[in-house]
Amino acid sequence: MGKIPQTELEQQSVSAFSERAYLDYSMYVILDRALPFVGDGLKPVQRRIIYAMSELGLKSSAKFKKSARTVGDVLGKFHPHGDSACYEAMVLMAQPFSYRYPFIDGQGNWGVADDPKSFAAMRYTESRLSRYADLLLAEINQGTVSWVDNFDGSLQEPESLPAKVPNLLLNGTSGIAVGMATDVPPHNLTETLSACIQLLDKPATDLDDIMQLLPAPDYPTGADIVSSAADLRQLYDVGYGSVKMRSTYQKEDDDIVIEALPFQTSGSKIITQIATQMRAKKLPLVDDIRDESDHKNLTRIVIVPRSNRVDADALMLHLFATTDLEKNYRVNMNVIGLDGRPQIKPLIPMLKEWLNYRLQILTNRLNYRLEKILMRLHILQGLLIAFLNIDEVIAIIRTEDKPKPVLIARFSLDDVQAEAILELKLRHLAKLEEMKIQTEQDELAAEKKQLELLLSSDRRLKTYLKKELKAIIKEFGDKRRCKIMAKVISAQAFNKEDIVPAENVTIVLSDKGWVRSAKGHDIDPSALNYKSGDGYQTSVKGRSNKPVIFIDSTGRSYTLVANSLPSARSQGEPLTGRLTPPTDAQFVDMVMGDNEQKILLSSDIGYGFIATIGDLLSLRQAGKLVLALPMDSKVMKVAMVDDIQSQFVAVATNRGRLLIFPIAELPILSKGKGNKLIQIPAKDLKPRQEFVASVCVLSPTQNLKITTGKRHFTVKFQDLTNYIASRAKRGSLLPKGYQNVILIEAV
Repeated sequence: MGKIPQTELEQQSVSAFSERAYLDYSMYVILDRALPFVGDGLKPVQRRIIYAMSELGLKSSAKFKKSARTVGDVLGKFHPHGDSACYEAMVLMAQPFSYRYPFIDGQGNWGVADDPKSFAAMRYTESRLSRYADLLLAEINQGTVSWVDNFDGSLQEPESLPAKVPNLLLNGTSGIAVGMATDVPPHNLTETLSACIQLLDKPATDLDDIMQLLPAPDYPTGADIVSSAADLRQLYDVGYGSVKMRSTYQKEDDDIVIEALPFQTSGSKIITQIATQMRAKKLPLVDDIRDESDHKNLTRIVIVPRSNRVDADALMLHLFATTDLEKNYRVNMNVIGLDGRPQIKPLIPMLKEWLNYRLQILTNRLNYRLEKILMRLHILQGLLIAFLNIDEVIAIIRTEDKPKPVLIARFSLDDVQAEAILELKLRHLAKLEEMKIQTEQDELAAEKKQLELLLSSDRRLKTYLKKELKAIIKEFGDKRRCKIMAKVISAQAFNKEDIVPAENVTIVLSDKGWVRSAKGHDIDPSALNYKSGDGYQTSVKGRSNKPVIFIDSTGRSYTLVANSLPSARSQGEPLTGRLTPPTDAQFVDMVMGDNEQKILLSSDIGYGFIATIGDLLSLRQAGKLVLALPMDSKVMKVAMVDDIQSQFVAVATNRGRLLIFPIAELPILSKGKGNKLIQIPAKDLKPRQEFVASVCVLSPTQNLKITTGKRHFTVKFQDLTNYIASRAKRGSLLPKGYQNVILIEAV
């Protein structure tokens, strides 16, 4: 035996092989799987399904056939991949809630909008092409597109379909390739073709004018588009961005009925999201939610508010922010262009590229028809010669063994003409046939002239295309489904104050720092039951959905929500269980109200300033320092300020000094020590022989009630002129017997 020759091996590094293999795979996924072609707007699997169905004779007027038959043909002839993936692609093209203009007309269970993947198996469903699919297939056998071998070289398949419409924009698409992705939104046929006609008329039309005709995408589910005009313009200008969709709803009596959902949104998921909030007590404004969708009302979700006082629009803004009732859709118009390369294409370049594709298809179709006409005229010319010399032709055919070369030599015919004469049937030898030939010649000559005229002028070709597009609009055009709502209130979730029911409450604080909340404003907090050794200190009235601000003896403020406090039916709980004040600090006052409400903060050393309740808010357990307290001074009770321009501050010391000055003389600060309220001699400050006993805010229409020991007296404002002066003055002494001031109040 001879020596077996060693097989030649190609040697290369792993890195080089891996790089080449990965690049080949990437290009395959990009060009032959994930990205659509700008011409017909289809991915290869979609194109093969549509073509295979046309080859099976499943036109829009044909009878339905089992989907398994179509999938089998697609896999066996053109697309050797998984049957489930192929069938799923087929299902998507049949779902009217997935495609704006479905390619397939289906019978059976093809899924529902709430669960698109609930479709039946392909052995149960039946299908045929829709009328819209005819727009992609009508010219396929008229020399319009290139043909390539299928995967095993046994058949030919179209490289693209001769689409009469820019299907890529009409139906949109999405796909993930290697290193890139595509998300093209669907659009309205009438608007898109109108934009194409405008570009045919005026190629220099700018984007703003095009957007007058094609303002936004048009999704099949019909919800509102709430993206701003600037966002939509930028999207079409650069080819990527986002589109925001919002559900549509209306009020029926006191109920809220959702009638349309954003694209690819599940109604059952939204109901689950809302129900979850209700169970977590984060949505007390809603009493019930029902799904009343049926075959007549594809989307009908009913939200029942807790009462007729609930603001339905505000509730929906909260649901838009917290559920899928409002969604953002990424747009990335990355497609394979006519040059075979993937590229992100803005709106006008994409429309122009499709128009170039369509004009080329038209040119191919017209040239194909012109060639057929020229060939037929050529044959008719030979047939006419035969009819004019019919007896001689018959004699040659009867007597000659090989009549074709004799006919060619005798009548100066070519092979095609001679073959046509020999193929004539006897019944066509009637006298009337000559007239028919001449009539057909005249008709074909006229058509030939018209085709040559069309092909000789780009302007005439564009006019022809415009007429064709207008005819398609008339036949297939429909109204926009998605309303464009460029100016809407932004979705905003409720804060805790909005969610909690607003009830009148009275917050009670004890001497030992225990707090509780009583319903209503008509209770007597001093009559409540307190722990042994404890007693009533202060109370404040407000609403249960508002925060309560506590102020301690160090000038720090702390915040708790009123509805989180324990009920007044118990003795409450210590604030130190929730808050962490400094050691030895005591809670001395509380305040409730709107964040903009102005207040007077002061210390008994005689300093103070105007702040707002919002300045006191703090989310930290340790609170925040608001009022600076020098020289071991104490915090005075907070006083409400209603009108800075007209009100006065009344300051009384323990030695009977009273000063009243305009509150406008105090600064407005968010924190600090403040400015001097009343002059106290330095010699009396340090040993605390004199200090501020009480501070209140007084209006000219009010009286001043002064409490001294167990006695009190009331003075009209007009009788207080002796005590009115500028801020930081010494003040005047009260009458003898009333100088031991404990409290002053405006009444």
